[in-house]
Amino acid sequence: MNKVELPEGATLPVRHPDAPAPGEELPVHYSQCFGCGDNESGLHMRVRAGEGLTLHGRFLVTDHHQGAPGLAHGGLLACAFDEMLGMLGMLTHIPAVTGRLETDFRRPVPVDSTLHIRAQVDGVLGRKIYTSAVGRLNAEDGPVALTAQGLFIEVGLEHFSKHGRGLEGRDFEVNP
Repeated sequence: MNKVELPEGATLPVRHPDAPAPGEELPVHYSQCFGCGDNESGLHMRVRAGEGLTLHGRFLVTDHHQGAPGLAHGGLLACAFDEMLGMLGMLTHIPAVTGRLETDFRRPVPVDSTLHIRAQVDGVLGRKIYTSAVGRLNAEDGPVALTAQGLFIEVGLEHFSKHGRGLEGRDFEVNP
C-alpha cells in the first residue's frame, strides 16, 4: 500500500519573501473555488498565514455539508484538507496540484461545529511537496477530529490554463 511518507533527503523550502505575513488572511485564489471562494454551497474557508511554512484555517460546518443527518460528509472534510494543503503554495510560491491525499477520521464532525485546521509543509524532494494537517473541533486546541498527509506535485503555471476551462479573464491566481 502506498502511503505519503517524508522520504530521506527531503528538505524544507524557503518561505517566499512575498508570502503573506504571519497572521495575515490569505486571499481567495479563485472566486468560484469550492474551498475558499464564494460558491454558495462551498466551504467558505478562511485561512491565515502562520509562522514558517504553516497555515491556520477554519470553516463552519453547515447543513449543506452533511452526509449522515447532523454530521459533516467525510468527502467534504477531505476537501477542506485538500484546500488547506494546496494553499500552502501561497507561502512558497510553488504552483502544485494534489498527487495523493490521505485523511484519517478520528471522530465525527457535527453540523454547526467549526473545524480548525493547521497545515504545514513537511519537506520537498524534486517536484514532490510533502504536507500534513490536523483538524480540531471548535477551537485551535480542541479535540482532534481528523489528520491528513498530502503529496503535491509542482507544475508550471501553464498546467492551469492547459487543463482548466474558461480561465481567461477570471480572477484566478496560483500565486498572488
